[in-house]
Amino acid sequence: MNSNVPPREGTDRGLLKRSRRSLALAASLVLVWVAAWLAGQAAERWALSDLRRTAQSTLALQVGALRAEMQKQASLPLALAADPEIAAVAGPDPTPAMVEQVSKRLAQVAAATGSAVIYVIRPDGITVAASNAEAERSFVGRDYAFRPYFRQAMADGAGSQFALGTVSGRAGLYLSRRIGEAGGVVVVKIEFDGVEAAWRQSGDGVFVADARGIVLVASDPAWSFATLREVGDDERKRIRAALEFGEAPLSALPLHPVGGMQDLVRVGRGSRPARTALALDAPIPGTDWRLHTLTPVGPAVDRERVQAWIIAALGTGLACIGIATLAGRRRRTRQHLAQAAARREELERSVRERTLELTDANRMLRLEIEERRRAEEERRQAEAERERLGRELAQAGRLAALGQFAASMAHEINQPLAAIRSYADNAAILVRRGRGEEAAENAFAIGRLTDRIGGLTRQLKGFARRSSPRREPVALADILANSLELVEARAQAARIAVSAERPAPGLYVLGDGPRLEQVVVNLLQNALDAAAGSTDPRVSLLVRDVPDNRVVIEVRDTGPGLPETIRAQVFDAFFTTKSDGLGLGLAIARGIVEDCGGSLNAMDDPAGGAVFRMELAKAPVETTP
Repeated sequence: MNSNVPPREGTDRGLLKRSRRSLALAASLVLVWVAAWLAGQAAERWALSDLRRTAQSTLALQVGALRAEMQKQASLPLALAADPEIAAVAGPDPTPAMVEQVSKRLAQVAAATGSAVIYVIRPDGITVAASNAEAERSFVGRDYAFRPYFRQAMADGAGSQFALGTVSGRAGLYLSRRIGEAGGVVVVKIEFDGVEAAWRQSGDGVFVADARGIVLVASDPAWSFATLREVGDDERKRIRAALEFGEAPLSALPLHPVGGMQDLVRVGRGSRPARTALALDAPIPGTDWRLHTLTPVGPAVDRERVQAWIIAALGTGLACIGIATLAGRRRRTRQHLAQAAARREELERSVRERTLELTDANRMLRLEIEERRRAEEERRQAEAERERLGRELAQAGRLAALGQFAASMAHEINQPLAAIRSYADNAAILVRRGRGEEAAENAFAIGRLTDRIGGLTRQLKGFARRSSPRREPVALADILANSLELVEARAQAARIAVSAERPAPGLYVLGDGPRLEQVVVNLLQNALDAAAGSTDPRVSLLVRDVPDNRVVIEVRDTGPGLPETIRAQVFDAFFTTKSDGLGLGLAIARGIVEDCGGSLNAMDDPAGGAVFRMELAKAPVETTP
């Protein structure tokens, strides 16, 4: 049928088709590249924003931990300065027996509190007693009148200084206190080896700098006594005269700002290539120090950028293929319609003479049907590919949910940290008042809360590894007592009455104790939030046995209650009625309870408020401790 087309015209048409195909292919490649580049830029900004939020949370935790370590020792010089035996040793003509007795006591106190060394200095600057009196490099008999912390204590009653030890050669924070009216100074030295070791294990760069910009404590030992800015000649001479940092050169830290990028620096590492890090800092309350963190950005940003490139390239490529397929089908349809019209005209003119052409036409129709069948098969394959991409996007969503769970876990850790701070302050007051047994009880409570934080971090690791939950007998009384302890301060501050039934002493349930405590704390906190706006705010915790060896724990509040629309979604992930909520607390709580073989439900209290009902299996008697 195309035998009448001139050869020249057919060649031109072929060249035109090939040029159009090449142009379409080039435009598709350019579009794929632009989409991938734009997606990579957006992913990089998102990753940096997310990393900055995570780094801010980590920075706050680091500041709190360091401040707690410093405050643990802050009240020790004051308590020792009030000791009459220490005052007698610092006075004129102490007996050798008394000096020896005081040195032994100081050694016991240093071992119990974790202090590096404790020593007593006479008004003339000579050390008379020390916790390391029996050591080879003892401080006894050494003159420390030149030290600023000694002069500050003698003049103002108290002093502090971070410096390098002239005898030990180890850096630390010196806290001093004047001893009564007779004079003399008691000094406690704190070293931060444990803090620096913990920083090194975290993988981030962490360091503390004073108001002059001199690095005092750092995760990298090479950064010690380096500077954030140039130290003047006069200041250098004063530092050398006071023997603050020995012969340290006070050279600049290898930090170089990245142009056009907020909070980003390049960290030099000697002969190795520099790495890019997110630099954040925050003040340490009660001091003129600032804590700095350097969070590596390379792996996180590169991973998000590559994922965005792949997804954008695949999506754009599939879109281009789909458009090309549709255009091809339309072009082929037009061609087929034109050919059918020509065949109908020929058949009408010469039905009898052109039987062979009718046979050829039938054959062409069969080929067209086969082509349509192939096109339909290609369409089904394209739909299957889109479904696969959807599953990959769902997996990316689950990874995002893991990051949000880590953020909520940081919020959970802040609660026991606040309680630890309160117990530590109370213990310091009780020690000053001589109420040792009550102070010891606060110390035991701090230990329990520390175990609680450890349990929370183990839960985060278990969530990331998809570890199987534990089901073991745990005392219900301990779970409820620990949970109430964590929310007690918040309830008192909000003036909300919290009543709780005491379960039987021998009542045990099956589950994971720390994770069940997390559930009870979450339910109590939600109840406090709901009851806060009511005229008679109350929260109650009830415990009772039910048939089939089950135990029911109910948390009730006097809040606005749970309407049907909210009650149907309250356990869905990311559903929340709070402006600052993540919507993960109740979803995670129900998952924990179900892992322990129980159930968690919500209902509306006819008397007003909401009721959350948790049902757990009672542990068999033979398995309880």
